[in-house]
Amino acid sequence: MRYYIADLHFWHRALNEHMDCRGFSSVEEMNAYMIEQWNKKVRKNDEVVILGDFSWGTAQQTQEVLDQLQGKLYLIVGNHDRFLDDKKFDASRFVWIKQYAELNENRRKVILSHYPIACYNGQYRKDEDGNPKTYMLHGHIHKTQDQQLMDTFEEYVKNQTHEAIGGGIEHIPCHFINCFCMYSDYQPMTFDEWLELDKKRKNKEI
Repeated sequence: MRYYIADLHFWHRALNEHMDCRGFSSVEEMNAYMIEQWNKKVRKNDEVVILGDFSWGTAQQTQEVLDQLQGKLYLIVGNHDRFLDDKKFDASRFVWIKQYAELNENRRKVILSHYPIACYNGQYRKDEDGNPKTYMLHGHIHKTQDQQLMDTFEEYVKNQTHEAIGGGIEHIPCHFINCFCMYSDYQPMTFDEWLELDKKRKNKEI
């Protein structure tokens, strides 16, 4: 099974007390809860793609967290992953560390970046039934005004039209999914789980 999650920010006290206002009594309690939630779902051989901002801790603090997490880990680098700059950090816990990646999800493509990309690769591609074949998975914006702006942008693009490759006029596909950890109660989720959660969030069902 492959899962995705973004912006856990282990050891980032400011995000608990301000900005995200996560509500934990301490950063240590926040860390413990996120580890517990992760390991409730992820098994040893599962894959987890972290879409950036995994930890604000030191190399040692981050290593201690990594040692407690189950699964095979992959990291898309975020702007707050400062532990990567420490030469003492042992990156072997990650299968790979990249700035950007593209993966296949059951005949669909997922574009992976910490930052949402406005015009992502394969955006216009659809399958034989007219369903989108490519989705943009990202993090970075948390649940902020930027999330509202991205939702507005996505809706605007979807209402625009273009000349389809096979002829005719069609609406422009546009599908951003913010894999922000608080949306999933700090649990990594499959692509289809994120897709369903994203639909509910945008329909204001949650």
